Amino acid sequence: MASKRFYARVESTYVVEKMAATVQGDDDITDDDIGANIKYPASVEKAIKELFPSNDPLDAPDFNAVEYINALFPTEQCSNVILSKPGLEFFELLFLQSLANIDDVVQRIRMKIGRLDDEIRTVIRSQTNVGSDGRQALEEAQNAIKELFSKILDIKSKADKSEQMVKEITRDIKQLDHAKRHLTSSITTLNHLHMLVGGVHSLVNLTHRRRYGEIANLLQGVLNVKEHFDKYMEIPQIKQLADRINEIQNDLAAQIQSDFEENLSADAKKKSPDLKQLTEACKIVDILNPTVKKRLLNWFVKQQLIDYSAIFCDSHDNTWLNNIDRRYAWLKRILMNYEGEYGQLFPNHWHVQERITYEFCLATKKSLSKVMSDRSSELDVKLLLFAIQRTTTFESQVAKRFAGSSFEEEMTPGNPFKENNEEDPKLPKESIFTGSISCCFEPYLYFYIESQDKSLGELIDRFIQDFKSQGIPKAVENSDSGIVLPSCADLFVFYKKCMVQCSQLSTGQPLLQLAGLFKKFLKEYATKLLRNNLPKSGSGVSSMLKDAEVRFSVDDQATVCCVLSSADYCLETTVQLENKLKEKIDQNLSDKIDFNSEQDVFHNIISSCIQLLVQDLDNVCDPALNAMVKMHWQNVEVVGDQSNYVSSICSHLSQVVPKIRDNLASARKYFTQFCIKFANSFIPKFINHIYKCKPISTVGAEQLLLDAHSLKTTLLDLPCIGALTSRKASSSYTKIISKGMSKAEMILKVVMSPQDPAVGFVESYINLLNDYDISNFQKVLEMKGMKRNEQHSIIDLFKANIPSNESNANTSTTTTTATTTTTTSTTTTTKSSNRRPLQEPSRIKRLERLIKKQF
Repeated sequence: MASKRFYARVESTYVVEKMAATVQGDDDITDDDIGANIKYPASVEKAIKELFPSNDPLDAPDFNAVEYINALFPTEQCSNVILSKPGLEFFELLFLQSLANIDDVVQRIRMKIGRLDDEIRTVIRSQTNVGSDGRQALEEAQNAIKELFSKILDIKSKADKSEQMVKEITRDIKQLDHAKRHLTSSITTLNHLHMLVGGVHSLVNLTHRRRYGEIANLLQGVLNVKEHFDKYMEIPQIKQLADRINEIQNDLAAQIQSDFEENLSADAKKKSPDLKQLTEACKIVDILNPTVKKRLLNWFVKQQLIDYSAIFCDSHDNTWLNNIDRRYAWLKRILMNYEGEYGQLFPNHWHVQERITYEFCLATKKSLSKVMSDRSSELDVKLLLFAIQRTTTFESQVAKRFAGSSFEEEMTPGNPFKENNEEDPKLPKESIFTGSISCCFEPYLYFYIESQDKSLGELIDRFIQDFKSQGIPKAVENSDSGIVLPSCADLFVFYKKCMVQCSQLSTGQPLLQLAGLFKKFLKEYATKLLRNNLPKSGSGVSSMLKDAEVRFSVDDQATVCCVLSSADYCLETTVQLENKLKEKIDQNLSDKIDFNSEQDVFHNIISSCIQLLVQDLDNVCDPALNAMVKMHWQNVEVVGDQSNYVSSICSHLSQVVPKIRDNLASARKYFTQFCIKFANSFIPKFINHIYKCKPISTVGAEQLLLDAHSLKTTLLDLPCIGALTSRKASSSYTKIISKGMSKAEMILKVVMSPQDPAVGFVESYINLLNDYDISNFQKVLEMKGMKRNEQHSIIDLFKANIPSNESNANTSTTTTTATTTTTTSTTTTTKSSNRRPLQEPSRIKRLERLIKKQF
């Protein structure tokens, strides 16, 4: 039985006995003992529940004696408690009816206590025997450990004896092994020593006899054997042998150098040299110290170029730039002679031809630099370009011939022709021969820059003369190319040719100077060819913009459009030119390429052209607007078709704008700017002229409103007026027209409003115009024909309606569109219907119907 269950049953027995004692009058058990319970930690409770699961209420961790007794002897109130205790045993349920049979219950509980006592005694006795058995088992384990330890000691002693016996047996064998190893090493060393001594003697004999073929194989073996004696260099005899080998190598180097000089020098060429012997000597040179090969190659290359200095000495005519082809032809002959005479002499990995060419480039660069410095006064651009062209051609041929050779890897990064050895790994590696000679011309490229400066100046003058004699090119019908001066393309084609040519010569400072030259003549072209050929009046363009009487002819308009298109072409091409120059110039100079000021010049010319076109169109419309002011609007009695001045304006627009649009076909974005600027200029002028129309009757205001709507429709169609295909105007342009012309319409609607009562008129003005400028309000009053003395009261009323935040404002711009205009008008009419005559809304409606009928 589980320990928990055991203690729980003991506790319940105690409680039942207490209950029985209470019934019989026994007072030995106190009230503090009732309900006492033994508490275990939560982990212990969980372990007991897992090992001994039970449904007995006595095993519950929250066992309550009072509830248990109530379950045994329930009253009427605890009948529900009984049903919630399914774990009660059967005999307990038999006595739940009443306390009348309490004696039987007590008797049964005492019997249960007796059984529990028997179980307790059995458990206690078993625990007593377990202690004695444990002590006995511990003693047996200790005895077994002692016996095992004694056996281990015995085995260890026997193992030591066995080891000692094996050592005594194998002692002689070890000595023999050591002796064998030492003997083998000694024999090997003696063999190596014999080989080394014999090899040294053989090398001495073969060296005296110049048997280079046998020496090459033997020398490599002797050097390999010598490496085995590096750790024995403290032995005097070994040190002497090593020194003797070094002496032999030095003797061989000197002897081979001497043989080459005797057989291949200029004086010995008449004899027949033993090339086979020299070829075998080259194999020995590969084995010797690398400085031997370097010294030999330097002598041979110098020997091949010895005639070059004599033929092209500084005082000879062959040295001048006009004979530069002779230098490169001489090298070609030398290389051909080398291949014929010595092609089989030197190994290929010595790169003798590359070395000859490399030293030739160094000598040529030095010679040309000295000659140009001494005779700089004789230099001219044609001669310089001729020399540069032939030199770059030679360099490219040499680089192509020796492409892929490992000689360049040996020479880099020590390339003397490069000032900056930093290379981008992403770019292909440049040959060391590229620029090896041509770099000497770079200090004298100012001749080329000066020549291009002169050529560009002459080109600009020729462009000016062509423009004066030929004018602008004629537009091609049904073409979207527009009118662009042909000199624009010619200028940038010349720029491209100069840029490519200069980048082949140098990508350093000369190219930067050429970029400065480009900037200079771009400004000259913009000034002399574009700005100066704009139509002028008086002292210049600025005076013309202020002169309202100036009118452009068709040719003048075409000229302005041509200048605008040409400036746009130059602007776009200048950006491309700047990017291309930054790609070609050295990376450390790319930040110095800047054409922003030149681009600003072309931007200013474009703005001036647009302003000229707008001013001209404005001037064309001025007579019609002046005619509008001179009309007697107070005498108009009937609203008819649009007025004559509107027809005149529409006629002028339909004649001028299509021509401008066609001439700006290649610069469509600037035509849109022209339309926007014209709208921003014309609409305020039209509104100012409306203010000048005074006095105006109601019918006259209706006619003006009809005219304003006609102008609005024409302005909305302005971008595509006279076009074969209709194109929707931009939203920004439409917004400007709607916003500006709506203000004109609102002004006229205010004029149409009756001035009595004054409160209604002021309210109508504020609602329609949302304008709190007193001067504009006075203009409207004057349009209605009110005298100064009649305006004071209504002006005071207007001032009273000005909000505090608008009291200091001069002007407030309305943002009402055409649709909202009608809505606002209807709303205002509704609000003021009790103050206006009944015929006013009907007059506005009739006018709107008339406008819809006309359009």
